Amino acid sequence: MGNHKTATPHFKYNNNGLINMSKFLFPTEYYDSTYSIDFEHYYSLGYRAVLFDIDNTLVPHNAASDEKSIALMKRLKEIGFKVCLVSNNKEQRVASFNEFLQVEYIYKAGKPKARGYLAAMEKLGTNRGNTIFVGDQLYTDIWGANNAKIHSILVRPINKHEEIQIVLKRIIEKPFIWLFLMKHKMKHS
Repeated sequence: MGNHKTATPHFKYNNNGLINMSKFLFPTEYYDSTYSIDFEHYYSLGYRAVLFDIDNTLVPHNAASDEKSIALMKRLKEIGFKVCLVSNNKEQRVASFNEFLQVEYIYKAGKPKARGYLAAMEKLGTNRGNTIFVGDQLYTDIWGANNAKIHSILVRPINKHEEIQIVLKRIIEKPFIWLFLMKHKMKHS
């Protein structure tokens, strides 16, 4: 099933009263791919909703939904999950991506603020205790999920060819991902 690790996110202050950012940005879990996550296991644990980022989590950046993402949404619905896309993209991008998925969505979510995640849970009728978020970026996706206090899963980005602002964020993210993986004795290629 590839690399997978679980952690407990901590929101502790250091002696100076500052938030320890490495722990604040740590995901609850890490997987090599969205498509290697054992969603049946999460359902058996009582989770009932999955929130997803789109670009580089489900498909390469700016790509349309594909057979793999459509099949995943169908599988999740068959398991019994409610699903919502939570994206900082404009509605046109999110709505067109969702055309064949037919799940709920939140556009211009304002990640890393919690409001988009909370709106998604309200739309689905779920709560922090039974909702999972899956995304590929620490500074938007995981930080936001942690702000919303929901189970966060970081996945490796699908495509390394990205817009410059995302490339710059990835450079800043690397030490935090490395710390997480080292803490849990995992390798990252």
